[in-house]
Amino acid sequence: MVESVEVYGVRHHGPGSARSLRAALAEQRPDVVLIEGPPEADGLVALAAEEDMRPPVALLGYVPAEPKIAAFWPFAVFSPEWQALKYAHAAGIPVRFCDLPAAHQLAMRDRGARESRTDPVADLADAAGYDDPERWWEDVVEHVGGPAVFDALAEAIGLLRAGGQTDARDAIREAYMRKVLRKTFKEGYQRIAVVCGAWHVPALRDLPSVTADDRLLRGLPKLRVALTWVPWTYGRLAYASGYGAGIHSPGWYDHLFSCEGKPIERWLTRAAGVLRDEGVPASPASVIESVRLAEALAALRGRPLAGLEEVTEAARAVLCEGSDLLTDLIQRRLVVGERLGCVPAATPMMPLQRDLRDQQRRLRLRPEAAPRDIDLDLRKPNDLARSHLLHRLALLGVGWGTPREGPANIGTFRESWRLTWRPELDLAVIEAGMWGGTVAAAAAERARSQASGSASLEELTVLLERCLLADLGDALPAVLAAVSERAALDTDVTRLMAALPALVRAARYGDVRGTDPARLTQVAAEMLTRICVGLSVAVASLDEAAERAMRDRIDAVHSATGLLRDAQSRGRWLDALAVLARGDDPPRPPRAGLAPRCSPLISGRLTRLLLDSDRLTMDDAATRMSLRLSAAVPAAAAGGWAEGFLSGSGPLLVHDDRLLSLTDGWLAGLSQDAFTAVLPALRRTFGGFAPPERRAIGQKAARLDGSGRVPQVAEDAGDDLDEDRAAVAVRGVAAILAAASSGWAAR
Repeated sequence: MVESVEVYGVRHHGPGSARSLRAALAEQRPDVVLIEGPPEADGLVALAAEEDMRPPVALLGYVPAEPKIAAFWPFAVFSPEWQALKYAHAAGIPVRFCDLPAAHQLAMRDRGARESRTDPVADLADAAGYDDPERWWEDVVEHVGGPAVFDALAEAIGLLRAGGQTDARDAIREAYMRKVLRKTFKEGYQRIAVVCGAWHVPALRDLPSVTADDRLLRGLPKLRVALTWVPWTYGRLAYASGYGAGIHSPGWYDHLFSCEGKPIERWLTRAAGVLRDEGVPASPASVIESVRLAEALAALRGRPLAGLEEVTEAARAVLCEGSDLLTDLIQRRLVVGERLGCVPAATPMMPLQRDLRDQQRRLRLRPEAAPRDIDLDLRKPNDLARSHLLHRLALLGVGWGTPREGPANIGTFRESWRLTWRPELDLAVIEAGMWGGTVAAAAAERARSQASGSASLEELTVLLERCLLADLGDALPAVLAAVSERAALDTDVTRLMAALPALVRAARYGDVRGTDPARLTQVAAEMLTRICVGLSVAVASLDEAAERAMRDRIDAVHSATGLLRDAQSRGRWLDALAVLARGDDPPRPPRAGLAPRCSPLISGRLTRLLLDSDRLTMDDAATRMSLRLSAAVPAAAAGGWAEGFLSGSGPLLVHDDRLLSLTDGWLAGLSQDAFTAVLPALRRTFGGFAPPERRAIGQKAARLDGSGRVPQVAEDAGDDLDEDRAAVAVRGVAAILAAASSGWAAR
């Protein structure tokens, strides 16, 4: 039996091993090939021959009852196992997987930590005088290779294994591999090729008794599992992704395996192309010099061929001119790579997976490993359907797209997303399949489930908004009923304030996207009424952190009421703010009907909001500021009031000399200690202004004398206004505004 078997010990994802294996298989001409991998996938190996199957791909094994329990077996085009599959299909011979079944491996996932064993590649590299195992492997295997390398590796690994303990899980796996090997021989195959990790070769060449192997395999735990093919990425194949059998440089290995001649010249030419794509000049002369430098470094180090270390150093020195940023760009784009594999349509999929695949094809929204930004115009049917799909997937926990903030997101008809497909999202889709067979049905059922759970009022209003964004009309009644019920029972004003903005946005999006917002507006109005009643108590007796949180809530509710089409609710809110502001006007003895005093920060904010809403005149605001920033008011209280009033008010100080003069006079009158005390609040306030606003304020403040009086600016006698030329400018501005108004009306 042993004479009929050739065991090829490989390094997973090693291009040299893959190339040597192809030559060895062509020389042996086996009649069956056994590959290290889960035998439950034997029915899937035929798909590897499909034209639409493009690596990197992976076998995914998972427990249908609990999809989070899963494992991946990745394959790249330069993986020896993949080349063994391709050889078997081309030769028309059977190919099988021979590792311990996934049913046992997933069931044993919690059976303690694996026993540590040395890295055989690192040990062999150390014995050869190398301090880097990757360099040793490239020099001995990747750059030399050939069928003879397998016997040399087997002998070396045998010496390493003779002096150490075998991991318990490895022993079980090897026992099962031997079991499959014996079974294959009994079936009559005469030339058997086994492709496995180099560490396992000695265990498969020297077979112990069947009884010993049966003893190891007896009583193993087992789960019901399912297997399928899924796309993989080179980023997930790299060590940095956490994949245990990964490699540092999948893109580099792909290049070494696929390149036909002159690998260094072609690689550095591609590196120059990456730089040019980013607008960085990289001439052919620079490529030639970098090639010469890489070859010189290899010669100095006694290497048969320049490796990744040499070409990286050459690219850094010549193409990147010493820039770490540009070197990292080449590392990300080329050394690791951003390739995403593809599986054929015949691959077994759950209904939800197939529905998602069909929608991706119909909406021309192809999954890609590299991050991609898209801007959606929701007035276009295809873009609106894309938005619905991305929001539904987000609701299901499939984070393919992440919303982006930016100019393209201004208004209700625009959305911006960043799309990045990661292999684990296939597992998330499988897990979400418990909610339904289509993306829409699964998302709706997931929303109904969340609404019937123990979600808070704020979470429910956010869920309601997400249902509208995802166009889940079937789930809206259940979610809205839950919001109404929770809002009626919730007596905490702060929770009502936190929940209201999302509910108001939901009403707005419902109107934009063709959903009747009447019920949403009604619930929002009821919540706002309760907020107005309880606001006076909610703002009293707050510590510093709580008052800042309350200020933010007041701002959010104020903005939300501006979106409501209910003028009565907006008026009720402003009346509540006015009552609070009147009750806090100093000096004032307690009187019936006045609200409790609130903190200076909130008091200043209330004044600002009332001013912006035309409930206060500029004269009223100046009077309140002069009272609040007078010398009789403690510096800390005055600083808090100023922070609340001035936050976001850069244009206000630029265009109103009275408020700027009052602020300047207050600051000029502070003592050194008092100024130090209010400085953090001032930095927070003025740091939030735009740079042009800060410059304009500084220029105007330079003309102030600290007295609090508005400066008198004499008119420049030499500034003659040419009325005819000014009239031309006025007519031009009027035409621009008229055109803009017509455009807004059309939209």
